[in-house]
Amino acid sequence: MQTLTLANIYELQGLKEEALDIYKEVLKKDPSNSDAKIAIRRLSGMRKKFLNVNTQMKDFFVKMDTDVEFNEFERWLLKSWN
Repeated sequence: MQTLTLANIYELQGLKEEALDIYKEVLKKDPSNSDAKIAIRRLSGMRKKFLNVNTQMKDFFVKMDTDVEFNEFERWLLKSWN
């Protein structure tokens, strides 16, 4: 069942695309649902804001667990900002 509660749970877990899909389904069933409209605007804006995210480095960051990996990521960040 596609509900705002389920979409909120997905969003809180970081499953933004899944949450966005549910909010859109809720809005199809109830076009006047202001909570769904606000959530769609919020999540759609986040997607546009982070279009150029390096997904490979994002995944590396999420999974890194050693000092060597941390240092590698730190070097990449410093190089990216210069």
